[in-house]
Amino acid sequence: MTSYGKQPEAIIAVARELSAVVGKLRFSAPVTHVYNPLSYAWSAHRQYLERFAASPRMEVILLGMNPGPWGMAQTGVPFGEVGLVKEWMGIEAEIGQPPVEHPKRPVEGFQCRRSEVSGRRLWGWAKEHFGSPEKFFGRFFVANYCPLQFLESTGRNRTPDRLPTAEREPLFAACDEALRRTVEVAKPRYVVGVGRFAEQRAQHALAGSAVRVGRILHPSPASPAANRDWQGKMMCELEAMDIVL
Repeated sequence: MTSYGKQPEAIIAVARELSAVVGKLRFSAPVTHVYNPLSYAWSAHRQYLERFAASPRMEVILLGMNPGPWGMAQTGVPFGEVGLVKEWMGIEAEIGQPPVEHPKRPVEGFQCRRSEVSGRRLWGWAKEHFGSPEKFFGRFFVANYCPLQFLESTGRNRTPDRLPTAEREPLFAACDEALRRTVEVAKPRYVVGVGRFAEQRAQHALAGSAVRVGRILHPSPASPAANRDWQGKMMCELEAMDIVL
């Protein structure tokens, strides 16, 4: 296990506090189910932070929006496609259950056979370009802005930006504070939003800081642009920010 002294402990504390704060929030229809992987998948998430958080040479935090149904909702790892989390990162743990599980979005943990395309693309790029997790996490870290997944009665995912203002404000306040504290500990040069929403939240939360905020194309298959050489486009965007690969 890679060790970076006390820095992961501080980031672990931030994650635990964020989980507790957002776990007390309540959300209304059309949201019917809320999953908090920082609670029921804490063991795996803690492994992720203990092994890979806050390298002394960290340059970039890649910041996603919130958990996907076949990624972090299953493994506790941001963009956490099951196969790559197990086989490349070497993380596997017993995953619990949300208090109320949606019948169309079961949490099967590391037994889940579905593959999250966004996670397969992002972590697949990291594996292909850097080889080992240690080399990738020596320069990069991947986090989600919001730790909660929101589901409607049909099983459809509702993104945080589509919540009512009265529900967004306390959620975003907690997530902003967690991002600021993580950046204070990790001291990256860049926070790069994976998609526009994450970039905008990072700009808001980190306004006035020395950290450079940018954006890369989200790897979601729902984006036509991402389905045509996502890796190539994303690497060009990083290089345009002077993040040399």
